[in-house]
Amino acid sequence: MTKYSDLVLAKLRAGLATQDNYIFNTNYEGNAAGGSVKIPVRNTEVTVSDYNSAEGLEGTPAGTTYLTLAIDNDKAVNEIIDGYDAASVPDNIIAERLDSAGYSMGLTIDKQSIGLLESMGTEAVDTEQSAANDIYTKIVAARTTLSEAHVPTQDRWLIVSPETYGKLLLSTEFIREGDLSQELVESGAVGKVAGFAVYESSALAEDTEFVAGHPNWCHRVMDWKVEPTICDLNGSANYVGASAVKGRMVYGLTISKPETVYVKKFGEQV
Repeated sequence: MTKYSDLVLAKLRAGLATQDNYIFNTNYEGNAAGGSVKIPVRNTEVTVSDYNSAEGLEGTPAGTTYLTLAIDNDKAVNEIIDGYDAASVPDNIIAERLDSAGYSMGLTIDKQSIGLLESMGTEAVDTEQSAANDIYTKIVAARTTLSEAHVPTQDRWLIVSPETYGKLLLSTEFIREGDLSQELVESGAVGKVAGFAVYESSALAEDTEFVAGHPNWCHRVMDWKVEPTICDLNGSANYVGASAVKGRMVYGLTISKPETVYVKKFGEQV
């Protein structure tokens, strides 16, 4: 039997522009419900040296460090289902409420996740608003900046505003959804450009055109503090013949290397 938590998570994840393992990585050690976890962060690659068969090779320090991530976001749902005790709630009502809970939590987490990318990422020096005829040039500039920061070319992502997406659709360099791999389509990508998988989101700030990055240094950990369930309220002093959908999720977010997230805003030139 599928657990309620699985149903809510499926809906939550399906609605995220900031998809797990495509925008944010979910690698951690520890118990998220316990308040904090350890995030493995690799800032350097393994050192490769010439090998001397007579003397061997001196070992080098490990390139992976661990960052403590506070699980400091606590969100809950507690919606009354009037007219039914827990045992008699019809399956279609349970499904509708769980679906809604997953969608609402997804919107909240997505907006906060994108806000984190915007606030912790590195803003582009260029603050001139992009036009349809130069949006590709602006994205190539982001590509170059990330390459200079030694960000891998594979698995790069680009989150664009609806307005920026409209400009991209007029660009001959934009690869549309119909030409993407099935895996990228299922992740919510709407296209590719300059090596980036493109995701559209209306949660970007009004003056943000796009954010570019890589999941290696963007971290998000989510877990249930209290798994979703249908609770009977007959023991309550206030409710008669009612139940409620209840659940509580905790999560933490961070960027471990801000120069790997490129934020393109527009405004008056300074």
